[in-house]
Amino acid sequence: MTDHNATVSWRDLREFAGVDLAKSFILSWHVEAETLVIDIDLYLEPEHPFYETPRPAEKVCIRAAYIEFPYCDILQQDGEEAGKPVDIVEDLEHGAIAELAVVDEGRYALSGDFGTVFVSADRPVLRLTGS
Repeated sequence: MTDHNATVSWRDLREFAGVDLAKSFILSWHVEAETLVIDIDLYLEPEHPFYETPRPAEKVCIRAAYIEFPYCDILQQDGEEAGKPVDIVEDLEHGAIAELAVVDEGRYALSGDFGTVFVSADRPVLRLTGS
């Protein structure tokens, strides 16, 4: 019995319907109050309500967005010691996202070019920024 078998992919979370995180890119990480905020260029699929037909030079629909993890109390990166988000977030790299998964209740794993980051927080919220 492993935790990996119990994981739930972002593809199965209603917050991420109509987007493709695997084609999205993390620009920065920061903490506001008790919320982990991840600034991303988000790939929208045609079924997303804010999808717009890309201009010929663009080929895909990318929108500025944030993934927020409310009440984030612990972050852990690639086997490093877990700690307070405000102390760890400044060392996190940006890059392409490979996976976001629920690994346990209130615990998420986000992996990609930046390694794997474990987040202990409430359920994530996806917010698109204004045009």
